[in-house]
Parts: sequence; structure tokens; C-alpha cells
Amino acid sequence: MHPQIRQPTPGACPICGMALEPVLPSLEEGDNPELVDFRRRFWWTLPLTLAVTVLAMGAHALFHGGLPYQSWIELALSAPVVLWAGLPFFRRGIASVRHRSPNMWTLIGLGVFAAFSFSVVATIAPNVFPTAFVRDGKVGVYYEAAAVIVSLTLLGQILELRARSQTSAAIKALLGLAPKTARRIREDGSEEDVPITHVHIGDLLRVRPGEKVPVDGRVTEGESALDESMLTGEPLPVMKRAGDQLIGATINTSGSLVMRSEKVGAQTMLAQIVQMVAQAQRSRAPMQRLADVVAGWFVMIVITIAFATFFGWGLFGPEPSWVYGFVNAVAVLIIACPCALGLATPMSIMAATGRAATQGILFRDAAAIEGLRKVDTLIVDKTGTLTEGRPAFEQAVPAAGYTEAEVLRLAASLDQGSEHPLAQAIVSAARARGMALAKPDGFESSTGIGVRGRVEGHRIALGNTALMSMEGVGVQPLQEKAEALRRDGGSVMFLAVDGIPAGLLVVSDPVKPTTPEALAALRETGMTVVMATGDGLTTANAVARRLGIDRVLGEVKPADKLQLVEDLQRHGRRVAMAGDGINDAPALAKADVGMAMGTGTDVAINSAHVTLVKGDLRAIAAARRLSTLTVRNMHQNLAFAFLYNAVGIPLAAGLLYPFTGQLLSPIVAALAMSLSSVSVVANALRLGRAH
Repeated sequence: MHPQIRQPTPGACPICGMALEPVLPSLEEGDNPELVDFRRRFWWTLPLTLAVTVLAMGAHALFHGGLPYQSWIELALSAPVVLWAGLPFFRRGIASVRHRSPNMWTLIGLGVFAAFSFSVVATIAPNVFPTAFVRDGKVGVYYEAAAVIVSLTLLGQILELRARSQTSAAIKALLGLAPKTARRIREDGSEEDVPITHVHIGDLLRVRPGEKVPVDGRVTEGESALDESMLTGEPLPVMKRAGDQLIGATINTSGSLVMRSEKVGAQTMLAQIVQMVAQAQRSRAPMQRLADVVAGWFVMIVITIAFATFFGWGLFGPEPSWVYGFVNAVAVLIIACPCALGLATPMSIMAATGRAATQGILFRDAAAIEGLRKVDTLIVDKTGTLTEGRPAFEQAVPAAGYTEAEVLRLAASLDQGSEHPLAQAIVSAARARGMALAKPDGFESSTGIGVRGRVEGHRIALGNTALMSMEGVGVQPLQEKAEALRRDGGSVMFLAVDGIPAGLLVVSDPVKPTTPEALAALRETGMTVVMATGDGLTTANAVARRLGIDRVLGEVKPADKLQLVEDLQRHGRRVAMAGDGINDAPALAKADVGMAMGTGTDVAINSAHVTLVKGDLRAIAAARRLSTLTVRNMHQNLAFAFLYNAVGIPLAAGLLYPFTGQLLSPIVAALAMSLSSVSVVANALRLGRAH
């Protein structure tokens, strides 16, 4: 409930008094220490609670006037329950006063202390009470109420702690995926099994059929299908060949692979997923602000109502008015439950983020979950988002005075300094043809439009028309050919040497097979899709026509994407941005919800509010659906918490007595209070089964 509170050991929160959750659950940790303690106190004292309850309710019926010394017997039976089993409640109640943060334990401590201390005084010195408290010749005692309240509160806490532990089940399941050992290949070719903590970046590892991939890396030898469903939600195995990326903890289903480790320890995707889920679970939803405001005044209001109930009944109620006033005041203190308000959204967030992680969707915080359902416009990049992001070189078109091979070699030499997928496709094609590439000097990348530098003493520029314009290069002789290639869906780059156009390079990037289905699902939700890409407008339109996207922007720079987000927001649109590159980072950060492809760059992922592990747009529709379900669940929890207290407190105060002649027993109030928080947690856990 209060993620800002941290301490090195288990304990209670000084603000709300509830047990602190571990920042990151561990597979080695046993039962919650508080759960073990409460369970022991509950079972050891339950027989005493039952005995004092039977005695209080049955002795008067069996024995006229009750048993001799009955009050003393009830005191002996209830004292261990109240003073030992209820000791944590009193400690937390005192701590809440000391920290000036009244909470549920303040109310429970006051209620139990009032009932028990009143009964002790009535047993030891009944003559100190005025005659208004005397009924049937004696002052009534409420040992059974104090004992039952303690036992029911313990039971409620046991049920709640057990339910709350299920919210960390998703993280524990993810932690359980991590393999414990790896098979490392030594320099002499021999192999050894080593603990996963002994694997270093650059190690060669063998992954045999049926084994888990130990860390993140790339295939160097072999071919096999890998089951990535536990991290990406993708049910079908994915074929992996030399050069393909491997994710740690995924399962090799068939062939043997040799891989080179690239990320180990906390840098692996699995470790980052666990960290992101834990971080999101600790964040607070904006919707909780109302509950926080109410909870801040809640306890003092309830105490005021309890005093008003006591004096109202005592001064104006029927005889024995002060007895009625005391019982009803205790019931008011016990039935009030600020915890239900405090748990309303945190439990929903914890359950939702855990569920999302199993579908390959990582929310950065609760605000992202709450805000995604309101999005009505989605801006998507093309390369790596709509398309595979693994472009393949198609052809080089030389200008007069150059050959196709020269154009490719010069472009590839310059592109050696770039990590852009289009650049890698050009470099790979040149190397596959056995070309000797020159080392570039003064390499400069202009994000979103191209690259510049010097190769073999010549000033080289490679990029779109925006870059050519900046360089003062006239590309009119090549423009018609470039447009024809773009209409076929290819990405066309101009090559200029010493300010003179030297040719074109064409790279194609196939559309992901899942993209049409994902866009159809998004349109069904009423979302408008806009494509903004650094590619030429003709190429972008060719892809857009194929996918049914109406609004397209081509040759956009990072600043243009950012401007597009701001323009849409100024017109009242709620904007989500989906991208995977460094050039997408500013727009991802500015959007109402930025969504990064997990296959993209770290900069993009760090700028986004949501990460899609698989890089599949279908996950956006799934994330939006989960956002809607989560917010609905939070509304339900908050509505129940407010309604429970709004109805329960007046009932406990005796509001219906004039109409029914019935009062709410403190015992019933304790049962209702215990079940209220459990009900909120149980409702939140339904999100773990959401589809």
C-alpha cells in the first residue's frame, strides 16, 4: 500500500501497519514470517475463544444467573487470547499513534482494549460503575467479544496474507524459469557444466535438446526450434539459426545449438522482466488518490463516530442506554476497515502486472496500466514494428560513372559505423560478395535521415532525400527510378560522393505475418492507426496500402515524430506510440503511453511505458484489453470498500434499531471487517485468469 516505505528485514509498515512485501520475491524464501506467527497465535488460542464464547452465551441458559465466579473464569480464558494473541494488534495500534498515522490497527486496538478493560474493571471492581451500567443486578462483561474479535481478525489476516502471496506468484514463476547451470565449451573443445553465475560474456555454450538456454546470446552453430512461450506468450516454437538471437530461459525443443553469450546476470531479458514487473507492482495508480485522501481522515472520523454513538445512545437511547452505547461504539470501531480502501488498487495492479508478464507485456508502472485503456490514437513506426526489422539488401542502382559493385562497396564501408538494421543489411550483402570494405573516417549519424563520413578520402553521404537536401545534392536524375522502387515497397537510399549523386541502394523489409491481424484487432477497439517512418513516402504508402492504414507520414525525423505526438495531444487525442529504435525514443517518452518492441534498442525500451517482449503488435490489443479489465477491477474494489464502510459503520452505530429492534454485535462486526479485505484481494486475483 505504501511502496515508499522500505527496510532491510520483514516487518510492518509504519503508515498502514500491514506486513511489508519483499521488493523482489525469492524462490528460497519460506512462508511469510507474519503469516507463520499469526497462524500460531490463532490455532493456540482458538480453543480458549470457543470456550469463553460458549460459556458467555450458554451458561445463563443452563444455570439461572450463570455460573459462580463466571466473570473470573471468562477473564482467565480470554486473557491469553487478548494479551498474547492480540499483542501484535496493540503494538501496531501504539505504533500508529507514535507515528501519527492512525490506521486499521488503531481502531482494532481501541475496540479490543475498550471491551477487555471494561470487562476487567467490571469483574474486579463492579461498584465503580454507575447504576446505568447495571443490568440484572450486575455489570455486563464482554470477554467473549474481545476474544472473538482477536480470533476473527487473526483469521482474516491469515486469509489475506495467503491471498496476497499469490500476487507474487507470477514473479516467482519467472524466477523459476532461470536455469541453474550451463554447458560451457572450453578453448580446447572439451565441455563442462558450470553454475550459471560462472558464465561470462563471450563464452561459447552448448544447448542440447530439451535444455533451457542459459543466458541471452546468439546462435553460432546449429539449427533448432525454441519454445519462447514462457517469456513472450507466443505458443508456437520459433526456428533459430546461426546469427539469430536467443533469450535465456527459453527451451530448445529439438536440435543441438552452440551459442555465444552476450548478456548475463541482471542484464538478461529474464532478469529485466522480473525487475520491471516488481517495479510496476510497487507503483501506485492515479486512481488511488481519492482513497488516499479518504484514508487520511478515515480513522479520526470513525473514532469521532464511535464517541458520538456512545454518548448518543447513553443520553438518548432506551435502557440500559449506556450499555447499548458502549457495545455499539465498540462495533463501530471494529467494523470500519481502511485496509479495504488501501488495498483496492495495489492488489489489482499486482495481479494485472503478473498476468501481463506471462503474455509478454511489461508495464513500467500503474499509471501506464490505467492510462492505456483511454488511448484512441496509435502511432507506429514501420521498420521493426510493422515489419520484421530484419531488412534484406535487394539491389544497387548506379548513376553514370559508377558500377553497381562500387555503389554497394562505398555504402557498406560507410555503414560499418552504424547499427541501424538497414545499414547492417547493406554491410552483410557486401561481405557476402567478398568485398573488401574500407575504414570510414569522421562517421556521423543523423538519426532518422542517414549517415555521413569519409571513405578513401571521399566525402560520402547515404540516406533519404532530406539528407541529400541538407548536403546540397541534387537527386533529380535518380528520382523517377527511386519512386518506382518505392512503389514496390522497397526502402530506397541515395548515395552521394563528394556532393554528386552516385546511385541508389534498395533494401526491403517484409511485413510481420501477425501485423494485419493485430491492426484489425486494434481497429475493432475504435483506435486510429497512424504510420510515421523515416522511409520515403512512396515506400511508406506501399506498406500502408497493404495494411489498410489511412494516415501515413514519410521521411520523418525524430523531432517530427515528437511534433506529431504533441499535435495530436493538442487536438484532444490520447496517443500511444509504438517503436523500436533510438529515433523513436523522444516520441515514446512524450506519448500518453509509449510502447517499445522488446526486440528494439535499450534506449527505446527505457523511454517507453510498456514493453512488448515479442515485438508483436497483437500484444498492444491484449495490453489494452487487460488495462480495461484492470481499471474495471479497481473500480469494483473501490466501490466495494466505500460501500462497505458507508453501510457498515451506520449499521454498527445502531441506525436500524428504531425500525428492527436489532443491534449489530461487535462479533459480527469483526467477522465483516475481516472478510472485507479478503474480498478485495480475492476480486483482484481474478485478473490472474484474465484472457
